[in-house]
Amino acid sequence: MKLDNRTKWSYCIGATGRDAAYALVSMYLILYVQYTVKLTSAQFAVISACMVACMIWDAINDPLMGIIIENSHLKWGKYKPWIFMGSVLNAIVIVCLFTIRPAGWAFVVFYGLMYLAWGMTYTMNDISYWGMLPSLSSDARTRDTLVTLMSVFICIGQFSVAAIVPTIIAGNAVQAYRTVAFVVALAFVAFQALTAFGVRERERTDAGEKVTLKKMFRIFFRNDQLMTAGIAFFFFNVGQNLLLMFGVNFFYVEYGYSKGGDLVFWYTVMYGLGTLISQALFSTLTAHIAKKKLLTVSTVLLIVCYLLFFGYGWITPRSVVLLNVLGALIFFFQGIDNLILLVYVNNTIEYDEYRFHERHDSIISAVRSFGVKLAGGVDQGLSALILIMSGVYSISQKISGMETSVDQGAMTKAEVLSQADQYLSTVEQWQRLALRAGMVLIPIAAILVAYVMVMKKYKLDEKEYNRIVSELSQRQEQ
Repeated sequence: MKLDNRTKWSYCIGATGRDAAYALVSMYLILYVQYTVKLTSAQFAVISACMVACMIWDAINDPLMGIIIENSHLKWGKYKPWIFMGSVLNAIVIVCLFTIRPAGWAFVVFYGLMYLAWGMTYTMNDISYWGMLPSLSSDARTRDTLVTLMSVFICIGQFSVAAIVPTIIAGNAVQAYRTVAFVVALAFVAFQALTAFGVRERERTDAGEKVTLKKMFRIFFRNDQLMTAGIAFFFFNVGQNLLLMFGVNFFYVEYGYSKGGDLVFWYTVMYGLGTLISQALFSTLTAHIAKKKLLTVSTVLLIVCYLLFFGYGWITPRSVVLLNVLGALIFFFQGIDNLILLVYVNNTIEYDEYRFHERHDSIISAVRSFGVKLAGGVDQGLSALILIMSGVYSISQKISGMETSVDQGAMTKAEVLSQADQYLSTVEQWQRLALRAGMVLIPIAAILVAYVMVMKKYKLDEKEYNRIVSELSQRQEQ
């Protein structure tokens, strides 16, 4: 069945709001806690541990949500009810996370419960949204085009939050985060409503057999290519997320609280440009270059750029222009690698159907979300550990107290910026080194693991995948 333009654009544009919401929580929620909530190191460590536990549970919950979707037979469709309901519930939780502020251990308990609710409601939307993608088309070129177009709108959503937030929070962080949360929550619902009401779903063709927990694990473990692509996707996400998680702290430490936000803005512009260009070119590149060859070139150049970033200001000149160029290149090559691995995960759906005569879009698509969220839990634990052990968290807590005073009217923005710069000027060289190790060395190791797994174990190259799709098409015609 040919994909109609209404479905294509309603699906892809809908990614804008949902990924703006995801960017706000994944990139800035922990910074909101770090720089606006007065907590002890023990309380911050417990919050970080809660986040890790919630992300691990959320990763486990992803395939469970896939089972629910596979077993649901609703009049509105297989995916659309969950897409819309998940966006509404998650938007409510986002507003609560950035507006309700109990003190001390009460905040820790509240945060833990609300973060769990955020993960579960986002999963409701996430699994159904991504599960819809492979169901729209099995044609390799159409699917590559969909992934490319959708990824452009994902980047627009992420970029709109990632770029704006750092420029408005310093000196008025509590109110700024509250306002952004309301705006992003509304955008999430609006854009996902476009998908829910605009996409024309295919009629279900499965036999209606219930998918149980036991069968879900059998689906996973029988598909050797899914296991390879899923584990590689997990390690890659461990690598690519850390640069963003440490990014704001890096700029605050290197350039101060008053200037760091503006520099984060320009670095985020490079993030947007690099990622957008990679996504815009992906379909063209893969039409002329085999994906494994492209993955090799991209990964090598990515690691070179990471190493140059590690030596910034020590080996290379301390130039903001150079830093932004490196950022654009890193995000470009990360974007290429990410899209290749995403396509590799999705292609295992047809591989599973070819071998076992069953199609489970939602179950297998959940592996992508599982990898992202499990990687997020690992990254959260690593980043909290490095921030606390390096002493950077203790310094940031002095700033947090001042931001709370601004919200209460006890200090001015100018006073906060001036004193915060003084606090951050006390960061020592070994503490800067610890931040860079978390941003660069750990990601390089994780990305290399992902690359080696794909090159050694993944067998669904373009020729083999097209053969499988052709065979499936012949079966349907018989």
